[in-house]
Amino acid sequence: MAEEASKQLGIRVILADSQAIYRVGMRKVFAVEDDIRVVAQAESLANLYLALQRYPTDVVVLEGQLIAGTTDAIPELVRTAPDAKLIVQVVETDEANTVELYRRGVRGVVPRSITPDLLIKCVRKIAAGETWIDNQSVSWVIDAYRAQATSLTGPKTQPKLSKKELAIISCITRGMRNKEIAYQIGTTEQVIKNYLRKVYDKLGVSDRLELALYCLHHQLLKKYTADPDVLPVAQATPLRSKM
Repeated sequence: MAEEASKQLGIRVILADSQAIYRVGMRKVFAVEDDIRVVAQAESLANLYLALQRYPTDVVVLEGQLIAGTTDAIPELVRTAPDAKLIVQVVETDEANTVELYRRGVRGVVPRSITPDLLIKCVRKIAAGETWIDNQSVSWVIDAYRAQATSLTGPKTQPKLSKKELAIISCITRGMRNKEIAYQIGTTEQVIKNYLRKVYDKLGVSDRLELALYCLHHQLLKKYTADPDVLPVAQATPLRSKM
């Protein structure tokens, strides 16, 4: 019932930007979309925390400058509103900052110059549970992950995964949410969350994006899909990126 009510309200967005002209412009862009509703605006990080505590939110469009120079702003925002997905707007992209933003839990990094149509598409995809990542950023994140994961490339250190863990990993790489995975596997969301924590620990990753990259780098699912004893799963796509 709560999920159906949320869908009727549309995608609830908070605009966090120090420049009023950007907030006004984005609000006008979203105002003509029936499925997107701006529930609050914030001109500072402190105001954003207050807005997240007051308004149920699906997506936050956040000016990168508001978190510049901070080390814990993104994790704190995620803790404050775990269901809110973060999109960070940046003046220019660089490898180190982009990789760090995704690692800390941001679901999309977009330029300040993004077109209205692409911004709307980005908000919809991220609200649906996808990660918005362009080809350049994919390369950066994969390179950073490979550097981090070199110690896991040898066959002796490859962890052993159960049939159900492999089935869940396949669902994750196809962009499915926990509720959808639970329905397909035939269990509960809490059980899926418990399995994911174990999988993260086994593989040395911290989130769904790093899990997908691990599978891509190690060709993990390719090794197991031919095994008839593994739960039948569809052919996986490692990452959903914007096209």
